[in-house]
Amino acid sequence: MNQQFELFDITNPCIGVCTSNKKGYCFGCLRSRTERQLWLSMTNEERRDVLRLIVGRKQRIEQMHQLKNQQLGFDFEEGVEDGELF
Repeated sequence: MNQQFELFDITNPCIGVCTSNKKGYCFGCLRSRTERQLWLSMTNEERRDVLRLIVGRKQRIEQMHQLKNQQLGFDFEEGVEDGELF
């Protein structure tokens, strides 16, 4: 199996909005509590896996916003609690 040589560490996705929902997912970076706690001890491959999960979570949140806007005709940009979406 080919190993890719890493020139740079994968940057922590934290954006400084460190507030979690009831399930432990951060509203800022969309990582779970465990993903945040273990980030520094993860390999680059594990970090890439977490980043892929974050992309999927963002897509689901955007889809839910679009669906709600289409169904109800309201603008949910303000006041929607994303914590229930992931």
